[in-house]
Amino acid sequence: MKTGAKILTISSVILLLALAGWFFFKFYYVFGEGVKAGELNYMVKKGYIFKTYEGRLIQAGYNSKNERNTIQSNEFKFSVEKQQIADTLMRCTGRQVELHYKEYLGALPWRGVSEFVVDSIISVEKSPQASPVPIF
Repeated sequence: MKTGAKILTISSVILLLALAGWFFFKFYYVFGEGVKAGELNYMVKKGYIFKTYEGRLIQAGYNSKNERNTIQSNEFKFSVEKQQIADTLMRCTGRQVELHYKEYLGALPWRGVSEFVVDSIISVEKSPQASPVPIF
């Protein structure tokens, strides 16, 4: 093998390894993880090619950046990979939930549109017993 061919082969292997490392770090390295709590606003399965589970959690907060110190809501948009967790969350809409999530540096189309991926449900507040509404 000639010197030019060796240099080209070694450069190609190094470039391929660097691209594989970047791809892993960007899309599969867990940058952070934690717990968010709030009222589950919605949970939906959507997408054109890849059907993914997407949800939104509304967190109550206190805004002290302005003079009025008003109460504001913060949204936590997330994706869910596992169908079992998504099905459970679909039955919990409107309830207070605590969700454990992982944060990635990039979103993959088959994992969801958010960098935040919920991987477990910590707790769900039981809803008060509501009286049945008659259907006419």
